[in-house]
Amino acid sequence: MAIRKPTACFNGPASCPSTASTRPTTAPAGLAQDEENRLATEAVARLRAVSYQGDCDPSFDTDRRPAQYEPLGASVAQLADRIRQATTTEEVAEILTELTAPCDGILDAVGQVLTAAAEFHDDLGASTAPYTARRLRYLAEERLAVVRTDLVHTRNDLADRHASHPGLVACTQEVPADERERSAMCACPPPPRAIPVPPPVGAGPRR
Repeated sequence: MAIRKPTACFNGPASCPSTASTRPTTAPAGLAQDEENRLATEAVARLRAVSYQGDCDPSFDTDRRPAQYEPLGASVAQLADRIRQATTTEEVAEILTELTAPCDGILDAVGQVLTAAAEFHDDLGASTAPYTARRLRYLAEERLAVVRTDLVHTRNDLADRHASHPGLVACTQEVPADERERSAMCACPPPPRAIPVPPPVGAGPRR
């Protein structure tokens, strides 16, 4: 995308924002000038919405700040963090339910995405489109079903155990952080392990 008369580059914040809207993409070609200007103005608005600072051509400047949302992948990854912090089988079973629920679970949603992509290829007209559509339906109906079935069995097994993890219990913060027993009795991260220092090598007798 051609941007006229850039006056400065934007400087990012201390940490890069994990938003899908700010990820680099291939610039479109062959756009009308009005569309180029619209996209450039939108890019400036999105960069400033996540605290990027800098100058731009005045024609691209805007006070608009689009709402920023956490990527869906990051939201799903939070389930892994919750599992790492869990101390009972019931907690992990509850988290896995969010994956395996038949109507609104994460795997069901992934299946819907694959099916929609297959339907898109049905009338695409490309020579490879029918194969791609069949492959996507196979992934949704066969491969994803295997994953879901295995996870359902795992989830049900955990739910029936009603037990605490033998190596993890809820942290009461009663043991000082510098004592190693704390890491052995709760889900808190262990304290840094001291690296042993070898004793100095004594000088041998000279010959």
